[in-house]
Amino acid sequence: MGTMHRSGVFKKTNDSARLIITTILGVVFGFFIGISFPSVSLYKIHSPSSLRSSLDVATSNDKDFFIVRSTETTGGNVPKIYVPTNPRGAELLPPGIVVPESDLYLRRLWGEPSEDLKKKPKYLVAFTVGIDQMNNIDACLKKFSEDFQILLFHYDGRTTEWDQFEWSKNAIHVSVKKQTKWWYAKRFLHPDVVAPYEYIFIWDEDLGVEHFNAERYIELVKKHGLEISQPGLEPNNGLTWQMTKRRGDQEVHKRVTDEKPGWCSDPHLPPCAAFVEIMAPVFSREAWRCVWYMIQNDLVHGWGLDFALRRCVEPAHEKIGVVDSQWIIHKVIPSLGNQGKPEDGKAPWEGVRTRCKNEWSMFQNRLASADKAYLAQLGKG
Repeated sequence: MGTMHRSGVFKKTNDSARLIITTILGVVFGFFIGISFPSVSLYKIHSPSSLRSSLDVATSNDKDFFIVRSTETTGGNVPKIYVPTNPRGAELLPPGIVVPESDLYLRRLWGEPSEDLKKKPKYLVAFTVGIDQMNNIDACLKKFSEDFQILLFHYDGRTTEWDQFEWSKNAIHVSVKKQTKWWYAKRFLHPDVVAPYEYIFIWDEDLGVEHFNAERYIELVKKHGLEISQPGLEPNNGLTWQMTKRRGDQEVHKRVTDEKPGWCSDPHLPPCAAFVEIMAPVFSREAWRCVWYMIQNDLVHGWGLDFALRRCVEPAHEKIGVVDSQWIIHKVIPSLGNQGKPEDGKAPWEGVRTRCKNEWSMFQNRLASADKAYLAQLGKG
């Protein structure tokens, strides 16, 4: 009986040892098998391009379908990259994959990307609009050819009514209530977004364009070397400065001498030269890159900006001007002013006007302080 008990113990011990040894050998064998073949991960399979779209669909629709990826594309083989000359934030990417600029071209959801655009617009025209001026904007946009990308900023939140116009189908509509065109411009017209466009028109909605042709305007701007410009204004409607008044005997003018007494102490400075107003400015792509950086996030009306535009081109008195032979009428419709809020018994437009004046002073003070700080840094302050 005792002998039988001991032999049972020895047999059980041998079985346990055999199991442990087998397990160890299996692990070792598996390890060598694993390093003898390329590793795979459940991610991507290298397949002919003709099959990729169907594989992608299967991935999204079939829970049992999976895709494998070879080590050639796994993270372990990504080269270490640091390119300090890449745009900020893209230093870890190879330069060949970095796309630093964008555009406003409308694209399809199907087909080859290279075939999306039958024609690329060369210029951009942006209006800040409300529904009350819809017919006027329609008249304006009929003066712009297919070479212009149309962008409408809707300050009243109403966009669907514009679908009645054929040109609206290819326009871009951005809707944020109770904002100004400079608020929109700072947020949606970054220079890297509008880089494909040679000229950028940033216009008010209350302009008459019966005597204006956009293509001819571009020709004159190029002919006279204007980086910042505006159409001449009809003398009898909404005129503030003599510099922007249309001269009937010339194509373009760049300076005046008949401004209010005391305003033209220097004939090369605003408002007697190097000056256009902010109601209908036109910027070259290079000039806009500078002007955009000067727009303040919180100073939404842009007052004072017109006197500072000269900082963005040199010589400003030669590269800023008014195109007389393509002129417009300022209808002076305070539609955006009516978007204000009545306070202390004042009409909505009065509060808006007060803020405009305050912003002008604030902008001048900020610019003067920035100049002073820069000169102090150079030891010249």
